[in-house]
Amino acid sequence: MLEPTNNDELPDIPAKRYFTIGEVGELCHVKPHVLRYWEQEFPQLNPVKRRGNRRYYQREDVVLIRQIRSLLYEEGFTIGGARQRMESEHAREDINHSRQMARQFRTELEDVLTILRR
Repeated sequence: MLEPTNNDELPDIPAKRYFTIGEVGELCHVKPHVLRYWEQEFPQLNPVKRRGNRRYYQREDVVLIRQIRSLLYEEGFTIGGARQRMESEHAREDINHSRQMARQFRTELEDVLTILRR
């Protein structure tokens, strides 16, 4: 089988809770030693480690690995550039979440104010 050139050609992620490093390698077309290296370079990638230091990845880890793979292999980022992009996206998500929480808090306070004015 030919190597997938982009993430759209990768197999669907099965509905499982945990995946072994071998399964993730097949799902993402990335060798296990590369996955272990990426764990050192991308702090967001932190699989559960169990008995004997065996790694168990969750679905969000697989999605993250595919995102890293896309940045490196499809978009041509360096490891450092991909790390920066991932960190800036995470920061943007944090800001958006904070804004959403502030809007919700404001709405709740306005509701309380309306009740108090009655």
